[in-house]
Amino acid sequence: GQAHMIRFGIAAYRKCSSGSGYPNISLSAPLPGIPKPVFAAVDGHEQCETKITTLENGLKVASQNKFGQFCTVGILVNSGSRHETKYPSGIAHFLEKLAFSSTAQYGSKDEILLTLEKHGGICDCQASRDTTMYAVSAEVKGLDTVVSLLSDAVLQPRLLDEEIEMTRMAVRFELEDLSMRPDPEPLLTEMIHAAAYRGNTVGLPRFCPVESVEKIDKKLLHTYLQSYYCPERMVLAGVGIEHEQLVACARKYLLNVKPVWGASTPTNVDLSVAQYTGGIVRMDKDMSDVSLGPTPIPELTHIMIGLESCSFLEDDFIPFAVLNMMMGGGGSFSAGGPGKGMFTRLYLNVLNRHHWMYNATSYHHSYEDTGLLCIHASADPRQVREMVEIITREFIQMAGTAGEMELERAKTQLKSMLMMNLESRPVIFEDVGRQVLATGKRKLPHELCDLISNVTASDIKRVTTKMLCSKPAVAALGDLTEMPSYEHIQAALSSKDGHLPRMYRLFR
Repeated sequence: GQAHMIRFGIAAYRKCSSGSGYPNISLSAPLPGIPKPVFAAVDGHEQCETKITTLENGLKVASQNKFGQFCTVGILVNSGSRHETKYPSGIAHFLEKLAFSSTAQYGSKDEILLTLEKHGGICDCQASRDTTMYAVSAEVKGLDTVVSLLSDAVLQPRLLDEEIEMTRMAVRFELEDLSMRPDPEPLLTEMIHAAAYRGNTVGLPRFCPVESVEKIDKKLLHTYLQSYYCPERMVLAGVGIEHEQLVACARKYLLNVKPVWGASTPTNVDLSVAQYTGGIVRMDKDMSDVSLGPTPIPELTHIMIGLESCSFLEDDFIPFAVLNMMMGGGGSFSAGGPGKGMFTRLYLNVLNRHHWMYNATSYHHSYEDTGLLCIHASADPRQVREMVEIITREFIQMAGTAGEMELERAKTQLKSMLMMNLESRPVIFEDVGRQVLATGKRKLPHELCDLISNVTASDIKRVTTKMLCSKPAVAALGDLTEMPSYEHIQAALSSKDGHLPRMYRLFR
């Protein structure tokens, strides 16, 4: 009947238009013959708030309702490469690769995938420096199966010898691939963390080093899991489901479950706080063979310079996020208009002025006890010195007063990026899970937007001035013959204008 009504309305609308092609009705007037619209009501913010329940064993259950037939549900564990101080590095990397293999209930990965397929589901595991995330997206009606499967994958993995052997091969392949990639960003991020936090917490390798590949076996994995995979370090997060339903499933499958490695002993947990050291990690590397193909990418040297920012629990985190957006940047091949960040400082001051720079991008990494704001730049090896100076000058200029226009633009861009990313269910899931894991509660997008709106130019100036007091962390990759010394970079970052100390050479 609805379609008929609409058709009737359109006919009536046509009748009302005069012959000249302009209708006589104003566009705000309701069309004749069309039923009154009924809008879904939302009472205050109750519909969009995140509900959190803590079970008797310390496990938190967090959910966010969202209309649709599909849901994303997963378990986040407060465990990652930063917790491997007492262990050989690479355990988190191994666990990420071993996720969703055979468990107490399921004989193989294929069995798991087939079970999920019945509910149109997919699964994935991602380990970062501080969190390991096991997630499943599937139809809402398969929730019971999904939670049971997650509980099994996290607490009852078999870790068979052949699975561990396969993982060793996968890890070796990934390490080889990492150094061969034309995009050096993952490798540089790894290097700058190692430089900034020498030998501690987030500075520990995120990828398993070659020498640890053979050392990691079932016994070692169980010892690690016993310390870190305990309910009080976990959150079961779900998006697109009723909270009560999720809590009921959690009680059924995650409450009185004895993990395969026995009762947890959370006494061995590494609670060390990140110690920022600053420093340099250099990797002299012939980059000429990285690009294979008819039009090879020119041989480049990559530099990343970073300074200590702050943790995501501090109030200064928001001004740093705005500053990172204001710096922006990207590759020299990127096309796009103002909305794509073409008005950011690294575009205007660096890429548009120095045609020989191939890349200048700002990144902000933040953890619960520290953070790192860095700029990645790449250019021809002969221009490394000049490139470093351009970046150190940009760092010094951050402490100047930000223009009103550029600050507003960065804030708007940050808000729109936040809101656009939070349209997608897996992103909401990760946001809910990470926030609840770190703080026990969740700041909603509209609260974050208010905080972003309140950032002023003096906030930016204040956080930058504080950041410039830290020692730089430097990662350098490629042909480094022209690379200035660490002391010179440090001197440039403590100077008024960011210039490197002049060097006089008799022979070039």
